[in-house]
Amino acid sequence: MTLIELIETSSARLAEAGVSFGHGTTNAFDEAAWLVLWKLGLPLDALDEHAARELSAADIAGCETLLAERIATRKPAAYLTGEAWLQGVPFSVDERVIVPRSLIAEPLADGTIDAWLSERTRRVLDLCTGNGSLAVLAAMAWPEVEVDASDLSADALAVAAINVARHGLQSRIRLRQGDGLAAADGVYDLVLCNPPYVNAEAMAALPAEYRAEPELALAGGADGMDFVRLLLAELPRHLSPHGVLVLEIGHERAHFEAAFPRLEAVWLETSAGEDQVLLLTAQALEAGL
Repeated sequence: MTLIELIETSSARLAEAGVSFGHGTTNAFDEAAWLVLWKLGLPLDALDEHAARELSAADIAGCETLLAERIATRKPAAYLTGEAWLQGVPFSVDERVIVPRSLIAEPLADGTIDAWLSERTRRVLDLCTGNGSLAVLAAMAWPEVEVDASDLSADALAVAAINVARHGLQSRIRLRQGDGLAAADGVYDLVLCNPPYVNAEAMAALPAEYRAEPELALAGGADGMDFVRLLLAELPRHLSPHGVLVLEIGHERAHFEAAFPRLEAVWLETSAGEDQVLLLTAQALEAGL
């Protein structure tokens, strides 16, 4: 059996089993390719190069065992491989954190956010940092800034520390534990936040792959806005006059606008559309609350 044949049969098994995607891949074929290539120790971008490679019985058996575990446990593939990628950057992952997939990474990496920044932008806060991926990407995008990365979960911060060290950014990223802005240290010029925002009805309907992740990082209360309400109430004390907040709220735009009808947000375009990531300036925040 060749590599591509194994991926194709594995893809069919995943589809037939009805597993859910969204933790780095969006379909059965890409998920199968990820698992097979990882198990064989091949680069994830090397499929074309190795597609015709003949596999040994041991190779096939190892891949099939991994695939069976993915189907039986419904754990995201990233938990099985211990790694996930965001904007082409690798991050260590385990079940102490949600799998990194924040849409904020897109406008951060492509420079969209830069239009609201200036030479005065020096202090960045990545709130609800999880495994530290946005903090790392921010430090990479803006070499002149210092980043605080905070989270309520000590377990999550332990994983974030692994990723900060993995990318050699210990001198520019500080990890801070606390509930929301209780972990903040002074005033920031940019706050990035991918908070728990899934509403209660949506939480109840999540596939098993999402329920395998820490609920603390997902559940946002009845309308998904519990954390966001506290954040916006406290943020003016921690945001510089020229500062901005970039906030992900997923599919909760209707709930966000119902909760904050006077806020004038800028909605940033991402691969998921124009209604999942918003930007608020300090002025807009002051005027709209």
